[in-house]
Amino acid sequence: MLAKKYDALETEKKWKEYWDNEKIYKFDPNSKKEIYSVDTPPPTVSGAIHPGHAFSYSQAEMMVRHQRKLGKNIFYPFGFDDNGLPTERLVEKEKNVRAKDMTREEFRKLCLNTVEEYEESFVELFKTLGFSADWDLLYTSISEPARRISQRSFLELAKTGEAYHSEMPSMWCTECETSIAQADLENATLRSTFNFVTFHTTENEDLEIATTRPEFLPACVAVIVHPEDEKHAHLVGKEAIVPIYETKVPIIADPKVEKDKGSGVVMCCTFGDQTDIEWWKKYNLPLKEIVTDNGTIDKDIEFIGGMKIKAARKEIVNLLEQKGQLIKVEDIEHDVSVHERCGLEVELKTKKQWLIHTMKHKKEFIEMGDKINWHPAYMKSRYKDWVENLFCDWGISRQRYFGVPFPVWYCKDCGEVIYAEEGDLPVDPMTSSPEKPCPKCGSTNFEPETDVMDTWATSSTTQLLNMKWQEEDSLVDKLLPMSLRPNAHDIIRTWDFYSIVKNYYHLKEIPWENLMISGFITDEHGKKFSKSKGNAEYSTEELIKLYSADVVRYFASQGKLGTDLRYNDEYFKIGKKLINKIFNASKFVLMHLEDYNKDNNFEDYFEIDKWILDEYSKMNKQFYKAFDNYEVGPALTALEKFFWNFCDNYIEIVKHRLYRPEEFSENARLSGQKTSYTILLGMLEKFSVFFPFITEEIYADYFKEKEGIKSIHLKEYDKTEYSYETKGNEIIDLITEVRKQKTLNEVSLKTEVLKLEIDTNGDLIEQIEKYLEDIKATLNVKEILFNDTNENKLKVKNIQFGE
Repeated sequence: MLAKKYDALETEKKWKEYWDNEKIYKFDPNSKKEIYSVDTPPPTVSGAIHPGHAFSYSQAEMMVRHQRKLGKNIFYPFGFDDNGLPTERLVEKEKNVRAKDMTREEFRKLCLNTVEEYEESFVELFKTLGFSADWDLLYTSISEPARRISQRSFLELAKTGEAYHSEMPSMWCTECETSIAQADLENATLRSTFNFVTFHTTENEDLEIATTRPEFLPACVAVIVHPEDEKHAHLVGKEAIVPIYETKVPIIADPKVEKDKGSGVVMCCTFGDQTDIEWWKKYNLPLKEIVTDNGTIDKDIEFIGGMKIKAARKEIVNLLEQKGQLIKVEDIEHDVSVHERCGLEVELKTKKQWLIHTMKHKKEFIEMGDKINWHPAYMKSRYKDWVENLFCDWGISRQRYFGVPFPVWYCKDCGEVIYAEEGDLPVDPMTSSPEKPCPKCGSTNFEPETDVMDTWATSSTTQLLNMKWQEEDSLVDKLLPMSLRPNAHDIIRTWDFYSIVKNYYHLKEIPWENLMISGFITDEHGKKFSKSKGNAEYSTEELIKLYSADVVRYFASQGKLGTDLRYNDEYFKIGKKLINKIFNASKFVLMHLEDYNKDNNFEDYFEIDKWILDEYSKMNKQFYKAFDNYEVGPALTALEKFFWNFCDNYIEIVKHRLYRPEEFSENARLSGQKTSYTILLGMLEKFSVFFPFITEEIYADYFKEKEGIKSIHLKEYDKTEYSYETKGNEIIDLITEVRKQKTLNEVSLKTEVLKLEIDTNGDLIEQIEKYLEDIKATLNVKEILFNDTNENKLKVKNIQFGE
């Protein structure tokens, strides 16, 4: 029997352990059922799991539970992204160390120990939230299988020419001291200055140039004007003299110059922005790099050598002013690219690194995206816009330490690239050497690749890792394409795009059939919850202790796909009220089902029972339709609305038949019992998708023995449909009106109604008479009189109350 009061925390602990011990959610590779497979986003080990994670991950988990109850064999692995820059920064911060001050092996061990601690707590938290993953499928992106598959992917791309090694200008973070990819950029609006500077031509003609980067004067390699700029066209082909440094540079015409911006004349520096790179290549200009890896100006640069960038900018402006070459300075706000991990402005530096071709296959990547079902559909445009606006190939080299190594060495004598043997993977070139001499020159003198792969280069293989691509126990034939990838909208351009790239190259097939894109949880200022901001009032663990896991899941269910949801305590209060009502309503119904035999073939339902069964079927259609659209919120809304109707109206009517069967016909109680059993179990089945703990508690208390299935989460939905033409809604309106009249007349709801006079029409009278027993019992009515009028509804004309 259910407890007098629901103890959520104790109950949730009990069932979490039960599901673990009984392997309730284990994937069965030998099952003949349809497989529903999920490529779950591996949380980055860069800090605690905040409520924003609980929000988006729970929505996807609800979809998984729904698919399981449709009778599918669920492949639901979980993983952790525990290599790369985010993890390194966490370790450096927590352990108060700098990776570059330690040996790679020392830092790697420190990282491994740290991520192990975090991952244990992550698993515990997701289990506490009721996640129905198969934890035997757990993986990490630094694990041996992940390293092997990541390296195998790289080798295959390198050998087909889709991955290549090149020395070229790359985006560089001077804080993290590593190259980064286009997808690692964020736009930020920063305050700066527009500095109007006087250049001279060798013929002593003044040129006004406006720049936000005057510290790049020593890196200036050309002055460029628009070919249709009448004011400056005569200067093309001549030379300009760079202020302060007195170097001579060519004056070139190019249509990319915005002739209406600033002075209409720009300087090309190596490298101030992406356009500088284009001009540098197009016009074969010299290379003058002045920014070092750590963000200082090269020590050999006169006047500003050794200074940080902003200090150098200030010094150059001062020198220009002293020399009379500074015309004016305007304060501005402009959009700049910053590294999303640290927020620092990105520089451009020439580096030798590994890249993967993306620019030449844009059309194919868009076609792959078109084959995937996007939920919501409009999110596909974000993917398409990203692909269309790519301006460089995917750079996957990182000058960091804790990551998957490139399985590569270089011959010191001839420079030949030596790739590891497939059978030796995973390898660390820092601690091993090729077994064979260089195929080009025969040398055995090798140098290891010291860069590691970008974390997205490994995370982009999660679907391959889940499918055990090219492993002995490969599941590719069973899982390709996987059924679902769920993630937030901020990583469409990274995780989703890069995974599509990998699948295109390796399998020529889409990675997943469906993409489920969630929004964020935001604070009161509209800022998304994040580890770095620390702007969540409560941790996920604290919210569970305050409200319970089921209530936290209720909050998660309130978000609409792709749309951000502002955090509000009211969601938790409403969720707690709902959980308590589910418990108390179930307890009431089960009290009246102790002697009920579910195998009874009785079908002679009372009219009000037919009504609630018909309403139940209508709700089911809404519920399934919402899930078909991958919307968990509307599914719960339909269910919740029906549940309150069941409690506030149906139970209030049927309870009299359940309590006092002797006052009704022979089948009255049985009809109410069968209806209550059917609907309560059906609602619990659906509520279990959202609230796995309380529904398991109620199911185990009564239904487990009746149904013969050890967990409600292994019981498929009962898809029985009910369709009845009833006047139940009119009866509910009538009961509501009479109760309202009792309240207005300041009498108790239990007060007897001696006579209830109702205006209606002949057709309705005949149908309403089928409900008289329930109406009289519910309203405590002694006599009901009908007046045959033209009313198309039931209108209370007169009520006579007893003493």
